[in-house]
Amino acid sequence: MDTNTDPLDQLDDAVAAQAFRRLVRHLRHRHDAQNIDLMGLSGFCRNCLADWIIDAGFEGDKLAARELIHGMPQAEWKETRQTPATDEQLARMEASVAKNRVD
Repeated sequence: MDTNTDPLDQLDDAVAAQAFRRLVRHLRHRHDAQNIDLMGLSGFCRNCLADWIIDAGFEGDKLAARELIHGMPQAEWKETRQTPATDEQLARMEASVAKNRVD
């Protein structure tokens, strides 16, 4: 076995796709988990998932990708689900996102 191979790359695509869909549906259900809080804790959010599907070959634009992930147009999601970010949330997000940078 090649020691440089990530075992995750050996995961069957159908299994990975099912897990991804479950994650997205979970995030759609848990709209109380705000994107700003996800970013502050993990350095990614729903919008990142939308960007990642574009990077993976999704043929739609950014708005279409975000609608796919949010389960509704992003503008509607923001209006009905998103709360204003506090200064503390923004600072936590900035510190978390800084950890994402790979030099």
